[in-house]
Amino acid sequence: MKTLENIEMNQKAIELLKQWDPFQLGVDSYDTECADVVAALQGIDDPSKLAKVIQTTYEHSFEQWIPIEKCVAISYKLIAIKFEAKCIV
Repeated sequence: MKTLENIEMNQKAIELLKQWDPFQLGVDSYDTECADVVAALQGIDDPSKLAKVIQTTYEHSFEQWIPIEKCVAISYKLIAIKFEAKCIV
């Protein structure tokens, strides 16, 4: 069973990823990718590893490449959300 903190973290992470909109397709174009990245976030604390997951996930879905620097930037924000949620407990 998920804790309230975990649910809130997931919601914040999904919202951040939707707003990121790396291909300017609109915030509702990334539901599958957001879910995959948030699932990966549960077990990853390293921004570089998470960035690679983000890059691979989006590239697989859209057949477009995102520079790793952009993926690293968003991964730091996602990990910050994750650790913020842990500190609330």
